Amino acid sequence: MAEIQQNNSGGGKGGKKRAKKMSTKIDMTPMVDLAFLLLTFFMLTTTFAKPSVMQISMPVKPKPNDPEPLALKASEAFTVLLGENNKVYYYEGLLDATTKPELKVTNYSDSGIRQVLLERINRAPKPTVLIKAADKANYKNMVDILDEMTITGQKKYALVDISKEDDALITSSGL
Repeated sequence: MAEIQQNNSGGGKGGKKRAKKMSTKIDMTPMVDLAFLLLTFFMLTTTFAKPSVMQISMPVKPKPNDPEPLALKASEAFTVLLGENNKVYYYEGLLDATTKPELKVTNYSDSGIRQVLLERINRAPKPTVLIKAADKANYKNMVDILDEMTITGQKKYALVDISKEDDALITSSGL
């Protein structure tokens, strides 16, 4: 606690007595104890940030006697290509040797790929989105496109390896 130091020396000269200046000494120990108690209390009662996990539904491995899955129709297909420099390329339908689809480019903003996906869902209610990441695409782009699938309520999408034809389509487009 606080205590006042008094000096009881005679003073030497007789005559007037002057008021003595008292020095104070404040004991900081109780305040430090209280600070550490509060710090410990708040550390123990705080809920720490829980890691968030992205849910991805994986297909079930087919059994030997199961029928072969149906092929994807070109009218239901919508292909999204993740390129370098945060660019998103997309085209409708499937890429084959006979047809070359019109490749379009957008970004990951609200008015970018999200708007494109919502318009596609309005035109064709059950599209299947094929997501293909180029070699130079980064991990953040993959997470962003999976977030867009969740935000837009896309039910059917697949992560597919990018083909040489898709890479050639990106390079030849000049976008």
